[in-house]
Amino acid sequence: MRLIQMFTAAAIALASTVAIADDAADKAIRKSLENLQMEVPIETITASPMSGLYEVKLQGSRVLYASADGQYIVQGNLFELKGGKPVNLTEKTERQGISKLINGIPVAETVVYPAVGETKSHITVFTDTTCPYCHKLHAEVPELNKRGIEVRYVAFPRQGLGSPGDEQLQAVWCSKDKKAAMDKMVDGKEIKAAKCENPVSKQFALGQSIGVNGTPAIVLADGQVIPGYQPAPQVAKLALGAK
Repeated sequence: MRLIQMFTAAAIALASTVAIADDAADKAIRKSLENLQMEVPIETITASPMSGLYEVKLQGSRVLYASADGQYIVQGNLFELKGGKPVNLTEKTERQGISKLINGIPVAETVVYPAVGETKSHITVFTDTTCPYCHKLHAEVPELNKRGIEVRYVAFPRQGLGSPGDEQLQAVWCSKDKKAAMDKMVDGKEIKAAKCENPVSKQFALGQSIGVNGTPAIVLADGQVIPGYQPAPQVAKLALGAK
């Protein structure tokens, strides 16, 4: 249904829009989105593969579409039919943006569990030390490492900043040995660490910007987001296919 609505709206926009220069389209679309009081900043506005339709990339890699005059705004997936098979262009664009954001996180700001032997791929996991399913996934990290998957933890206090999870995550990130601190915290042991500057709030905001709303949330190297717990064999299969 969303696909039909998107193409219908796009067709109406194309039929009713006169040729407008790219700079004029950019201004018109931005003005329309300002009138809608969009809270998420616009990163870029470019012509989409579909004639008359513009791709609007929002901060956090979300994508909207708009007519050149800004009178039509579409939220949904744009598909291209190649050899009779649909290719989700929206998902492809969003994954590329998420991959750039996630892989741009300095490794030093993550808690790293390196692969055993050759590193075949990596995953980034938004985690919360108070989350039972995060504990379940953590127990399978050694299996992922044996399969050549490097695991990089980033912080996502699921109950918000100032919550017990936030306090625990800050203690982990302020520890001299973050990996050991993470292991102890997940095992239910209390750790103490002096307050320090840490990336917990920044990582929490980043997770929210790409649509993370719970933990664990696994992000593959290609930007695909897998919400919730998945067993190690399934994660490894997806991770190795996303190299």
